[in-house]
Amino acid sequence: MDISEIRKQNLLILINDLVGGSQKNFALIVGTSPAYLSQIINGTIGRNGKPATVGTALARKIEKALHLPHGAMDQIQISAHEEDLETMQLFEHQYTWEDDPETGIPSAISKFEYKKKNLVPVISWDQVVLVTEDKMDISEDKVLSWLPKNPDFAKYTYALKVKGISMSPNFLPDDLIYINPNIKDFNFKTDDLVIVSCTGQAEATFKKLIVEGNESYLQSINPNWPEPITRLADDCKIIGKVVGMYREI
Repeated sequence: MDISEIRKQNLLILINDLVGGSQKNFALIVGTSPAYLSQIINGTIGRNGKPATVGTALARKIEKALHLPHGAMDQIQISAHEEDLETMQLFEHQYTWEDDPETGIPSAISKFEYKKKNLVPVISWDQVVLVTEDKMDISEDKVLSWLPKNPDFAKYTYALKVKGISMSPNFLPDDLIYINPNIKDFNFKTDDLVIVSCTGQAEATFKKLIVEGNESYLQSINPNWPEPITRLADDCKIIGKVVGMYREI
């Protein structure tokens, strides 16, 4: 199933679940044309000789209007069948909407909330200190996006977007790395990839660990990086271990 088919399937399910199959009402909620939705659903051939599809712009517009995570329309997850919920669906959806008392048309969605079930939040580097093995003290509006979650990941696993080239060529800018904050579960050793927080620094850092006797060092993988190895200072601490990576191609 390609991206166009996935988006169309999700569109049909949302229209059916949210507004009982009414393309007109769904178009009003999302802010698009009912005729355009009809063309997509019917596969109408356009002037370019290709059938109408849910393009990227419309997919993002639907997600924004319905308060869905970025990229939700692009994944096989929005299922109308109960038996699919545990195996296919990344979210459990619950929604209500309010009808306009004059027109009877849904004018505002009071709740369309996806409970993050098998997802990992992508957060900013300055939010890392708010995550521990026991809690994730980050409001949802601070989450940048969501990634699929490996079932073996810890409960409060989170993801970060790589910045800079200090860890290249293994990790490139905009790569997404999964972080396990359960540091008590690990006996850290040389070559572990770690997230480190230092007193007085606004953001955490990502480095490779070197352990020599009772001393620990942080290494930038980039062979051309100035001062590639530094001692793990007393006012710095390891707050997470990198356990996976996600790269868009």
